[in-house]
Formats: sequence, structure tokens, C-alpha cells
Amino acid sequence: MPRPIEALIHRSALANNLARARAAAPDSRLWAVVKANAYGHGIERVYEPLRGADGFALLDLAEAERVRALGWRGPVLLLEGCFEPRDLELCSRLGLWHVVHNELQIDWLAAHKTNTPQRVFLKLNSGMNRLGFRPDAYRAAWARLQALHQVGEVSLMTHYADADGLANSWRARGQHALFEQASEGLDGERSLANSAATLRFGAHVPVGLDPFADGGLPVMHGDWVRAGILLYGSAPDFPECDIERWQLRPAMTLRSRIIATQQLQPGDTVGYGSTYTAQQPMRIGIVACGYADGYPRHAGTDTPVLVDGVRTGTVGRVSMDMLAVDLEPVPDAGIGSEVTLWGHGRGGSRLAIDDVAHAAGTIGYELMCALAARVPVTVTD
Repeated sequence: MPRPIEALIHRSALANNLARARAAAPDSRLWAVVKANAYGHGIERVYEPLRGADGFALLDLAEAERVRALGWRGPVLLLEGCFEPRDLELCSRLGLWHVVHNELQIDWLAAHKTNTPQRVFLKLNSGMNRLGFRPDAYRAAWARLQALHQVGEVSLMTHYADADGLANSWRARGQHALFEQASEGLDGERSLANSAATLRFGAHVPVGLDPFADGGLPVMHGDWVRAGILLYGSAPDFPECDIERWQLRPAMTLRSRIIATQQLQPGDTVGYGSTYTAQQPMRIGIVACGYADGYPRHAGTDTPVLVDGVRTGTVGRVSMDMLAVDLEPVPDAGIGSEVTLWGHGRGGSRLAIDDVAHAAGTIGYELMCALAARVPVTVTD
């Protein structure tokens, strides 16, 4: 039989999470962000449950071609824009919208020979300091684009650097004010909110999480919101809020089985480096999952897992192909018992990927994207 590890992609969870984004931003259109191969879930696997979005946003032309090949005829947005002049040819052929975040991209547009004007999103650097024009250069960039016959419509966008927690929400408000000042009087649709801003500055925000109680919420979203990590069942503001608070569901389950057990005595150690020492008699299970499958090697003892739906923790270091779990909370578990590394477990149990990532000192985004090619993937409800 094949090695027992597998990943499941849950269509119903993706549909639920899309609905939650819609409910948070009922007056905005919605980009389903499928960059990084849909955050490791696979563009082809998530397409059907996410096709209720108004558009797909992604990074590179190959991903855009995959979305078009699936039959999508609506908007597709390149979030980092074009990387060289010839990319504009494919934008014309596939009808792609693209972000403009520097002067060179405008130069490329000015030299581009096309009979079909292109839709661009002009990005403001409101404090993230990654991509975008600084506020004092924004209006001039907008004017340049408006003057080009190669450009049909200019939309305006920014990316809040501090939307993912109450402590820095005042910074997000400042970033929004900066955008409003830089774009005042400029025509064009607005795209402002990522997953964190969509939820935290949206409709029906839980008590205590609304930093803009004076009625400033609607403009924080703009005409388009960009739903990314929330679609896949991770809370963008964890640990301040979890998926239960936002009514999200894990879209990916990584599960395996116990392939051996060991009975430890006090003083026995586990794994490479003997980093864990048993303090009393205990039973552990060896699971067919390791860092070569995408599980984080730096996850230490007590990283949460579910064994037959019961929450327990890892023991010792993660190896390439195996890891150990504490079976003391699950006395009936043994060889063949199901182990949920994250996602949905037996009996309706659930282990959020954020809990695993937090214990390993990282974020859910990384774990999703790190799923190894050798792990079989099944799409299910």
C-alpha cells in the first residue's frame, strides 16, 4: 500500500470562506487571490469553489494562463505587474489587468504597440515600503497613465501594512488617510483591503475589534477587496483572532497514520539530538510525516496534533520522514490510528493551521505553501 500521508482540499470550506469575505465586504467586489499556486492548494483544485469571486488575482503570467485555461473569462489581475516589456503582449492577448508600481512599467506601456487599451491598477506606497509610488509622485504617475492611448482605465490601490492587529490599527488608519490625500480628486476604482482589512474593517466586526467606530469603515474596503489567506481557512490576525472568531474553515487537511509505537521509561530520549527526555513511563506513536512532506522541521515538542480526533502534541525533533507524538491522552491509539497534522479530524474535530504554525514559530501561509509535491492530494467536500 502507499505511504499513508495525504492532503485533502475541502471545496465546502473554500465556499464557506468566500461567503465570509462577501459578508464582511458586501458593497465591494472581491478578488480571490490565488498566488503561490493558490497558497499551496492548487489553482485547478480551488477554481470551482472560488469561481463565485468577481476576479482572480495572482502574480505571474503562467498562473494567469492556467486560470484562463480553466475557462475563466472575468478579470485577472497581476499583483506585481509586468516584469519586462514583452509581458504586455500576453496581457493584451489574455485580457489581463495589471498593477503599475514604478516608472519603468509606465515607460514600457508608452512603448507598447497595441490596439487594445489596458486596465491598470496604480499602486501607492502607503507605508509598506515594498512596491508603489510614494505619495508625492502618485499624482504625476496617474497623469502619465491617463495620457497614454495604451491605457484604457486606471484604478487606484494600496496595501495596508498594519491591518492585522488592534495595537497597530491606528497605523492602518493613517495609511488610509495617506491614500485618501494622495488620490483626492483622481478618477478610478479603489482596491485597498487585503484579508486582514477585509475582516477587521468590515461589516459585523466582533465587539472590541472595530478601531473605526466613528463611521469610517466603508471606505477602508474600496471598490475591490483582495481576499487571500482567509479563503484558505487561516486567520490573518492570529493569534489576536482565530478562525472560530471569523467563522472560517480549514481548506486543507494534512493527515497521516501511526506506523509504530514505542514504550518509554524515565530517562529515555526521543529523536535526533535527544532533545526530549521522558520524565515518567509513557507511550509515543511514530507518524509517517516529516519535513520532506512540508511539515516544519523547527516544530518543537508539544506542537499540537490530533490522534483519532483527540488533541495531543509532538515529542522531540521532526525527522525527514517521521515525527513522534504523545499517545498518553489517547490510550486506545495504536498502529493505523489517524493523525491530523492540521485541518479536519475525526468526529468533527478540527486543528487550525494557525495553531501549528504558531507553535513552530511561523505562520500558516508558510505551511500551506510548503506542502511537498510527494504528498498525494485529493479534492473533497
